[in-house]
Amino acid sequence: MNEASTEARWYVVHTYSGYENKVKTSLEKAIENRNMTSYFFDIQIPIETVVEVDGDKQKEIEDKVFPSYVMIKMIMSDESWHVVRNIRGVTGFVGPGSKPIPLSDAEVAAMGIDLEASAQPESTAVKLAFAVGDTVKIEGGLLEGSTAVVEEISADMTKVRVVASMFGRNTSIELDTKDVKKI
Repeated sequence: MNEASTEARWYVVHTYSGYENKVKTSLEKAIENRNMTSYFFDIQIPIETVVEVDGDKQKEIEDKVFPSYVMIKMIMSDESWHVVRNIRGVTGFVGPGSKPIPLSDAEVAAMGIDLEASAQPESTAVKLAFAVGDTVKIEGGLLEGSTAVVEEISADMTKVRVVASMFGRNTSIELDTKDVKKI
């Protein structure tokens, strides 16, 4: 890690699980305390807004797109590398050995990081409270109050196929996701 780069590039830092926000906050403080703002330009944890559906309840939550990773736009030097590497919760830069590899512009764009403004994209996805194989309670239709096992979920997350016991036989039924709740 001897040569210093003069161009700010995006690097990926691996963190302990759940430490992404702590690493970002600690790094921002360390940069300010060491007066290294000329080396660091942006620190991001890519997130997406997800609508979690559980029966008839919906709530928006923020999900990390890349759990355990923090993206940093910085000028790489021995000193800047040392600052990042010694933040509590950082396990290292992504790259072979201890040599960080910067992301290409195409990789940065594919990760959802805006190259111009470095603003995070607003994307909304739907996430159900249950998955294939989960036992659920049917809350609407003919079998209301019965339990069933999720067999399949439609690509648009609006329909779910469950297997329920009806008259002693397993029967496959398609329901709206709002009519099913995880037990």
